[in-house]
Amino acid sequence: MMKYLNRIAVPALVSAATVSAFTFPDCTDGPEELTSNLVCDTTATPADRAAALIKAWDISEKLTNLVNNSTGNARLGISPYEWWSEALHGVGGSPGVSFAAAGEFSGATSFANPILMSAAFDDDLIHAIAEVVSTEARAFSNAGRAGLDYWTPNINPYKDPRWGRGMETPGEDPFRIKGYVKALIEGLQGTENTTKVIATCKHYAAYDLEDWHGIERYEFDAIVTMQDLVEYYLPPFQQCARDSKVKSFMCSYNSVNGTPACASTYLMETVLRDFWEWDDESQYVTSDCNAVQNFHEDHNYTKTAAESVALAMNAGTDTTCEIGPNTNVTGAWEQGLLKESVIDRALTRLYEGLIRAGFFDGPEATSYRQLGWADVNTATAQELALRSAVDGIVLKKNDGLLPLESSNASLALIGFWAGEPRGRRDMLGGYAGVSPFYHTPTYAAQKAGFKATTATGPVNQSTSATDTWTANALQAAADADVIVYFGGNDLSIEKEEIDRDAIAWPGAQLSLIEKLCALGKPCIVVELGDQNDDSPLLENGNVSAVVWTGFPGQDGGPAVFDILTGKSAPAGRLPSTVYPADYVNQVPLTDMNLRPSASNPGRTYKWYNESVLPFGFGLHYTSFKASFKQGGVANKTYAISDMIEKCELRYLDLCEFEPITISVANAGEVTSDFVALALLSGEYGPAPHPIKQLAAYTRLKGIEAGKSEEAKLTMQLGEMARVDENGHTILYPGKYQVLLDVPTQDQITFELTGEPVMLIEFPQPPADLGQGNGHEDL
Repeated sequence: MMKYLNRIAVPALVSAATVSAFTFPDCTDGPEELTSNLVCDTTATPADRAAALIKAWDISEKLTNLVNNSTGNARLGISPYEWWSEALHGVGGSPGVSFAAAGEFSGATSFANPILMSAAFDDDLIHAIAEVVSTEARAFSNAGRAGLDYWTPNINPYKDPRWGRGMETPGEDPFRIKGYVKALIEGLQGTENTTKVIATCKHYAAYDLEDWHGIERYEFDAIVTMQDLVEYYLPPFQQCARDSKVKSFMCSYNSVNGTPACASTYLMETVLRDFWEWDDESQYVTSDCNAVQNFHEDHNYTKTAAESVALAMNAGTDTTCEIGPNTNVTGAWEQGLLKESVIDRALTRLYEGLIRAGFFDGPEATSYRQLGWADVNTATAQELALRSAVDGIVLKKNDGLLPLESSNASLALIGFWAGEPRGRRDMLGGYAGVSPFYHTPTYAAQKAGFKATTATGPVNQSTSATDTWTANALQAAADADVIVYFGGNDLSIEKEEIDRDAIAWPGAQLSLIEKLCALGKPCIVVELGDQNDDSPLLENGNVSAVVWTGFPGQDGGPAVFDILTGKSAPAGRLPSTVYPADYVNQVPLTDMNLRPSASNPGRTYKWYNESVLPFGFGLHYTSFKASFKQGGVANKTYAISDMIEKCELRYLDLCEFEPITISVANAGEVTSDFVALALLSGEYGPAPHPIKQLAAYTRLKGIEAGKSEEAKLTMQLGEMARVDENGHTILYPGKYQVLLDVPTQDQITFELTGEPVMLIEFPQPPADLGQGNGHEDL
């Protein structure tokens, strides 16, 4: 039965969890064993402090502190510590977080889900949100209601629309994810000497399947070419480790090329710690929850729990997350499978992270320790939560109806999330905490002065299901001036542990939309969740407008109405491709290849060109003319050798190309933001060549009607380069086209000459990716 505990969904687990109160050790009045230890000496290095602490523990104390729900050390005055806390889009429900039933710390700001935040293409926004999340996380910590470690963000690229966790990610493009990650990690961890909160990049690596046609993530072996691994699956993690120095990683459930990720010495030692130089602060790796148990119960990689945890720790996993006690660290030690030096290495890494976060330093050591309830859900946080949704909302279709011109119009608000009954909070999406309030579309319509009638609708029912909604919906629509349908996907359709088989709109929803919009009234469809095939809506002349909102968070209703009424102009861009419904019949979810083949039509906008709506698409309430400024790089030739000679950075891929200046003119009548996307295309490097790939972006704010603004777009050499079959990143000679906007409004060409130059020589994998973890001795 223990095996199946890992099938419990996180929200169900958290609701049943008992959370121990978090307390800081007392280096002033605590036990002498603590106060006399070097760990309490703030003038010593974090590494020396951590080593001294662990040296003072006996082996029995060490063995009970290698799982997420660690016991601490009562002899030294260190209380039990829960390493597992969540903060994907706000302090979230998890074993390490305790929300009060009422009053102080009964909630935390709940922002839009990452997929929607990413659609804003605004890294300053992401940074500001992360600063609020880390501030609130610290406040919870100071109140004894959370720790200092947060297992966020989820940065696996979202290549297949069926994956249930797409909402948790910044989308399908690795370069976009890298920008999101850079801003988020800095906002979470801070820039002071004391770490604000310890962030965790997950799930390392090549993880994007939950449960598809009987194949579960716990057993799945992701077969990935070196080219795809380095080009697509690893760049966000390189940003985390090498460039952003995140304090923690999480290894994933799946195997990669035959070896469980949490047992892969190639991934965790050769690539992560050695090649990416992620060892400067003894950062730690946690397993995903029960991923080590999966070694012997699902992957058939080992035979016992003792063998599994030994191999995981030997490979570089420092702590095991478990759901229920299933990690046999003691057995691994007693059977001689696990050396004390490996145990000490793991504990030293874990506690050095806490030391850097001020865990032993006293409340006067950092201003972070002064944060409290007054710093949670502030007016600024509420405004930012609203903006996190508004700025990412994407207008997919508009026949001129939007923005709505008058609040005197009566509205029929129809659909399962138009006015959700008590207990349903669909707009929060996955990994949510307890939001301080929850404002529905009905609430927002009334606040905006509309006369609104609400009726519910179906979720995932088919057209043959018993119909309990159409009559009431048509009655509500009969007396309204405008119909607004709130549909799409909720967490019964897609979430952790639930992949989709179909990406068409649910049959009963589409049938109801067609009936409502056939009434001859203005008809708007507002879409929750990840992407469905919108073809029936885009082609239906009775559908006036289509608006995508992802999972918009605590103020989702007002965010939608800010867009519908024109209080805010839409400027979000799709962070993932909208595929036709038949795409699911063309390639299995288990196929990890990006490039097209006889059995794969290609994945993402880079390799697939038959989309319903492409990555980067988004309409506005005004007309923009985006163009490249005259001169600059257009039609110029650059010698690769000269470019490399001028580069003085340690990592050649981070060196910048000559900035490209663009002009954006607002030719319409509405002030609006504009997201500028620059994509590269060209037949250089190894074939087949991608259709195009994002290389730079920025968001221009508040361009007034009739006005123009300029911006500089800067590409790094790594985004201009391509990855060869061995995983090496190479800058190739050839003609480079720069495409501006989606669809393309302008383009320029420049040429690179000379011999190709390798920017990154990637370490080649051994035949056994777990080489050295002890597997060969079993």
